[in-house]
Amino acid sequence: MSTFLSREVQAGLEAAQKQAMRKRSRLRVHVGDEIYPILQFASNTFTVDADTAPRLRGLVDIYDGGRHLYQALIVTSQEEAGERVFEFKRNTVASNAAPRDFYEEPDVPIALLPAG
Repeated sequence: MSTFLSREVQAGLEAAQKQAMRKRSRLRVHVGDEIYPILQFASNTFTVDADTAPRLRGLVDIYDGGRHLYQALIVTSQEEAGERVFEFKRNTVASNAAPRDFYEEPDVPIALLPAG
């Protein structure tokens, strides 16, 4: 039995694998108005399809569906197996609330009840 695969079959298998990874992942990288699916995500890198995504650089937002997860500063590190790998220079967790600029005592009552 031969283990050799023609170029067409190999390209078809790689395309099917990328399509399956795109469907499985809900993670997306937003760059301005452009949105690209993330194929793999790690603590200091993520990958996107090299055929559809340009060489991104700078500040991007990472979403899980509609939920904003991170705001990150990225650079392109390498391209391997049809995937473009990006490294985080900075990866900050997104927050819905503005940071407080004062110290809040931990034992302060939330509200006061009227006497009587």
